[in-house]
Amino acid sequence: MAGTHTDADPYRLTAADSTRGTASPAVSRGDVARTLLWILLVISVVANTVASIGGAALWVHLACGVVTALCAGTLAVRGLRGRR
Repeated sequence: MAGTHTDADPYRLTAADSTRGTASPAVSRGDVARTLLWILLVISVVANTVASIGGAALWVHLACGVVTALCAGTLAVRGLRGRR
């Protein structure tokens, strides 16, 4: 029957249900840092690729390469430290 709910209705949500054990876990600073490092890594790789196709100056390639190496190295170190 439409519009009638009983206490045994498993699909009925109350205000208590929305606050009881359903909170999402907090995002840590490490998660944010890892996400930003991955984003920066992808951007630097794409920028280096575009610079290669477009025939950009050497300093552009070097800058993109340094950013890529720093991001990849930092992600690798963080990943290895996290396994301990």
